[in-house]
Amino acid sequence: MQRFCFALDLKNDPGLIQKYIEHHQNVWPEILKSISDAEIIDMQIYHVADRLFMIMETTDDYDPEVKAEADRNNPKVQEWETLMDTYQKRLPFAAEDQKWIPMEKIFSLKEAESETF
Repeated sequence: MQRFCFALDLKNDPGLIQKYIEHHQNVWPEILKSISDAEIIDMQIYHVADRLFMIMETTDDYDPEVKAEADRNNPKVQEWETLMDTYQKRLPFAAEDQKWIPMEKIFSLKEAESETF
């Protein structure tokens, strides 16, 4: 299993943020299928103020490039991404075509304990 963590901001507008949350309480079935078809076992999105944090757990066979290509060729995923883009704001250092920014793990309790004990 692999774990990926990402960050993204939302436009700082309470109404838009609420609509974004509502969309994620009713994700389209085609989007759910595209996620599970890509060897993604679990995906969770957390929210505070206008910041989002996503944890994605995948099989060892997950390939982000394969998922990106499948998404580019899936009209329903493109429709969803266009809709979500109305709510999302890229982090200041993101590339023009980059929304979710990968985060680097800097601490693990399990790893720290195994090194200490």
